[in-house]
Amino acid sequence: MATDSRSGELLRQRGIWAIFLIGFMGAGKTTVGTAAAKRIGWRFVDLDDEVEAAAGVSVAEIFRRSGEAEFRRMEIEAIHRLTGQAAGREGAVIALGGGAFAQPEVRQALRSTGQPVVLLDAAVNELIARCRKSAVERPLAQSEQRFRQLYSERQASYAEADLRVSTSRRSAGTVVRALLQAVSELSGRAVDGKGAAK
Repeated sequence: MATDSRSGELLRQRGIWAIFLIGFMGAGKTTVGTAAAKRIGWRFVDLDDEVEAAAGVSVAEIFRRSGEAEFRRMEIEAIHRLTGQAAGREGAVIALGGGAFAQPEVRQALRSTGQPVVLLDAAVNELIARCRKSAVERPLAQSEQRFRQLYSERQASYAEADLRVSTSRRSAGTVVRALLQAVSELSGRAVDGKGAAK
């Protein structure tokens, strides 16, 4: 996919310096986020990588040693660090873990930045199939029943995203184009966290 740094610069001129990607496990946040960042000449940040760097161990190990509550605390700390560093500087596409946006403090932190929050979504059966094929260890994906339950529980939080872009049966390139078009259109309107749909 060709780089189009002009689009990234235009977004920054419109006050957009970060695009936050949220969505359930397997939605394609890392794949799409990496490609989108490359396309517009921004950097890509995976929140899980930031948490792991701070902890010195993997996300799975944090869950094993300290539990989900400690992981969520570290996740929020990482978001505050990232949003503090990113404001007014180089653009960044930031992918959050599947459960991050379900935390009220995370939603509040992202809303306070005024930057777009984009939900990448797909049918739950497709997400299950993707996670089964993935080599990534996902502590909360060990049980299909729990997977479906979590997916259902998080829908209300996900609905608060500014935009929704489907990744179902779509190539990464197609999703990136839809994502950047949606963000470009949104940048001409107020980002209010009320779930404007695309």
